Amino acid sequence: MSLDNRPYYTGGCQCGAVRFRVEGRLGDASVCHCRMCQKASGNFYMPLVSVRGAHVTWTRGEPKRFQSSNAARRGFCGDCGTPLTYEAPDGMALAIAAFDEPQGIVPTVQWGIERKLPYTDHISELPGVATMEDPDAVEFLTDLVSYQHPDHDTETWPPEERR
Repeated sequence: MSLDNRPYYTGGCQCGAVRFRVEGRLGDASVCHCRMCQKASGNFYMPLVSVRGAHVTWTRGEPKRFQSSNAARRGFCGDCGTPLTYEAPDGMALAIAAFDEPQGIVPTVQWGIERKLPYTDHISELPGVATMEDPDAVEFLTDLVSYQHPDHDTETWPPEERR
């Protein structure tokens, strides 16, 4: 909890150049299938949560922004490209997976379903394999060193040994 006993959340981009803190309650969480969200996220859809009414602070860096329409702009890390915001006249939403603990932010509605890719409803029916259960990937993954920012705030980033 924050000093005023309101919840707080942290998150940021993949490389750690942009970090945020949200104090207060999150608004509606959703999944948007519109073509702009597909392109902005480079994915099937974009999960977002409204931060309208909460206080957002950029604690390290700040997103670069792209005006994606006459009504909205998208914020992203200028270094690694991680999608971070959807900003419109009625408020801002943050990308759910950019939060350090995204598992508790559960979407309750889907938007833009007219552009929904037809196979997304069946993804959960595909066979599932844990990362280290893939025999072709084990050798590659054993020596893999992640340079991704951890899912918590850090005093400095990147670590001294990587500078």
